[in-house]
Amino acid sequence: MKKKVMIGICVLLAIVLLVPIPMRLKDGGTVVYHAVLYQVEDVHRLGAVDTAEDEYLEGMIVRILGMEVYNSVE
Repeated sequence: MKKKVMIGICVLLAIVLLVPIPMRLKDGGTVVYHAVLYQVEDVHRLGAVDTAEDEYLEGMIVRILGMEVYNSVE
């Protein structure tokens, strides 16, 4: 019985730590998938507005425990 309870607790903990919650930002289409241990941003937004031509940024940013490990935003 204790083994089943421990397995259930481990599964619940894994779900809480690893299952992301998607949030859509109001910047043109960026979606942020946020979990406790990591965050993934699917970036689709306009860049700096003070430049002569509008720049559209696309790419992905991955953070693990708050540290950026991958950035392909161009």
